[in-house]
Amino acid sequence: MKKIPTNSLRAGLAFTEPVYIEGNSLLVPAGIAIKKKDLVRLNSWGIDTVYTDGSIITEQPKNKAADNEPEKKGSIFDSEDKKDKSILSLADVQENKGTYRIYIDLIEKVDGIFSNIASGIPVEVRSIDNIAGSMVHAVREQHDQIVGFILGGEVSGYELAKSSVNSAILSALIAIEMKLPNHKVIQITTGALLHDAGMLRLPKDILEKKGNLSEAEVQRMQAHPLYTYKIICKEFLYPEDVGLVALQHHERWNGEGYPRRVAGAEIDIGARIVSVADAFEAMVSEKSYRNSMMGYQAMKNLLSDNSRRFDPDVLKAFIRIMGIYPIGSIILLNNGAIARVVEVHKDAPLRPSIRVLIDEFGKVYKKDEGDLIDLLTEKSLFIARALDPKEISKK
Repeated sequence: MKKIPTNSLRAGLAFTEPVYIEGNSLLVPAGIAIKKKDLVRLNSWGIDTVYTDGSIITEQPKNKAADNEPEKKGSIFDSEDKKDKSILSLADVQENKGTYRIYIDLIEKVDGIFSNIASGIPVEVRSIDNIAGSMVHAVREQHDQIVGFILGGEVSGYELAKSSVNSAILSALIAIEMKLPNHKVIQITTGALLHDAGMLRLPKDILEKKGNLSEAEVQRMQAHPLYTYKIICKEFLYPEDVGLVALQHHERWNGEGYPRRVAGAEIDIGARIVSVADAFEAMVSEKSYRNSMMGYQAMKNLLSDNSRRFDPDVLKAFIRIMGIYPIGSIILLNNGAIARVVEVHKDAPLRPSIRVLIDEFGKVYKKDEGDLIDLLTEKSLFIARALDPKEISKK
């Protein structure tokens, strides 16, 4: 790998390949611009060299006004995200306000924790507790808005942190729906936030391999729940209940999962919950190696499980929460109008409340100006099919 002096780095630089600190500690993924806070971290850690196999592909123009603002403001978005005023964007996303600011803040904080884990920097466990507590509070108080961001958010980069926050939000919702005690909800949310932290301890050549993994590499990859368990219980000194959430989240209801092939009710309830949440999040989030799936299609995939992978009771709770058309889904009505799902009804998953984006006459509405319609009471209307927001944007 090429050595790059840290004093030659500038905010806005991006490389064709990932940039690493010493060993396998990732600084930024390929194609993601280095940010001011990354440079601050390198300086505070006394690191004078980073490593990459890539070359510079872009340098974002320097914004002097932005340099005078705290890094946190809008730092999770690239410039295109800020400019995007598409009708498909949620109002909070467009203006980076309210509950969306809370959502962004959670992702940035989790990303900071993961950066420390990857670099071997001690983590203040209280900060994880504060994130989990804030998340459960947000889920209880602002359920519809924060769930909507999982499908309707426009966060760039921060892949592992975003995935972990989304999975934790969904896990908290399921745990609450199943009427688990509050202390258990907090434990499951904490375990969900950290459930893939062990990936940070895997060799980069396995994580970045473009072809099929060898049998030995697959075994190494499947050991990441064990690494996570050690981080949670040995390094952070969380109780066993939190560690089991991460250790068993890849176990399957039929006993064909890993790392220990535990089956049925022998799998920790928190792990069973995170298994469903993590699977849905993986399907609807775009990865570097595949496109995202519509919320409707992801729900159909979960419904076809037939008790192979998931606890049926956990899956039923998830469907009650999310509906067949999850909050944030873009749908086509039978009259030709296009709308976004804004609320689901537990007893009528096919008839959610919707906000019109384009009416049957082709009129386009800005932000939240379109009619709010409850399909539970508006019997003449029904959902014809789900739409892919990307295809609509292209048209």
